[in-house]
Amino acid sequence: MVENKPIRILHVLGYFNYGGAEALVMNLFRHIDRSEIMFDFVVHSEEKGAFEKEAESMGARIFRVPQYTGKNHFKYRDAWKTLFKEHPEYAIIHGHVRSTASIYLKIAKEYGLRTISHSHSISSGSGLSAAVKNLMQKRIRHTADYFLACSHTAGEWLFGDQVVTQPNFHIMNNAIDAKQFIFDPEKREHVRQSLNLTDEFVVGHVGRLHESKNHFRLLDIFNQLQREHPDSRLVLVGDGELEESIEQRVAELGLTNKVIMLGARSDTYDLLQAMDVFLFPSLYEGLGISVVEAQASGLPCVVSTTVPDEAVITDLVTSVSLNEENAVWVEAIRTTSRDNRQETVSLKDIEDSGYDIKKVSQWYAEFINSILKK
Repeated sequence: MVENKPIRILHVLGYFNYGGAEALVMNLFRHIDRSEIMFDFVVHSEEKGAFEKEAESMGARIFRVPQYTGKNHFKYRDAWKTLFKEHPEYAIIHGHVRSTASIYLKIAKEYGLRTISHSHSISSGSGLSAAVKNLMQKRIRHTADYFLACSHTAGEWLFGDQVVTQPNFHIMNNAIDAKQFIFDPEKREHVRQSLNLTDEFVVGHVGRLHESKNHFRLLDIFNQLQREHPDSRLVLVGDGELEESIEQRVAELGLTNKVIMLGARSDTYDLLQAMDVFLFPSLYEGLGISVVEAQASGLPCVVSTTVPDEAVITDLVTSVSLNEENAVWVEAIRTTSRDNRQETVSLKDIEDSGYDIKKVSQWYAEFINSILKK
């Protein structure tokens, strides 16, 4: 009797560390039927990422290509050609890296693969590198066979108005394992003790230490809150290129003993339990999955109006314009947190919102099988 082998899908990532796209892919990988569908990964880094050990333990293979610099254009192309020559078993490639997608998806099509491009953002940032990325990624809409996005706005930004109206475009929610996030008073007490927090009012933030997350404005808002409420503390979860600059700014504001920087963590669902309000003044977001996770924890959220509507799934969210003074943000924090934590957000609430990973992984499996039938 011949054993059926699972369909192997090649997911393309930048790094394999804790981040929105990476967390989504790993959530899918954990919950999908791996006897039917198996994930392998291409990463643009020689550095071993935080998720790699777990992915490999579940049967994934991890390939590496050089980070694209422009100067290594031909070396980059050759790396992809070699990969496809040596591994003809792939029928589908799912790209989460947009800047070079028009290169690797085009090569993948030459080797007979069906191609998926996935938009997770609505901006490439600022400066020359952003302008180059914007130019390169415009060709994706003419290269990919299928298009996915975490929100309508993210799809429109990367793929254009015409693509998002086509049947080969789909919004795929950045789903979470909802049961991990549901509020638990005992867990809250345990986590707070582990962070040496007792009666303090805890403002929390989860996000990569990147310009898009607007950490310096976040610190300014917290600084004003702290002047009025000295018992407040700020917990920052995440790492990134701005870590040193943020630490320096914390020291300049005299907040060293008031700010807890935890770095990248895999137990975000536990850390959210310790917080009293979630502060998220992002400059731009494709979705803002951290806001969804915070709501699943019953946590009041004060977020910028740049967070897409798709991320607002409960009445726990208060949106404030970035044009407002810090005092307005502080008042929103005070007002939204008066009733403290909500214990009424249920697993069904998250499932009904479309963000439960079991339903999304089932949809993804059906989507992949539909592609293979065409």
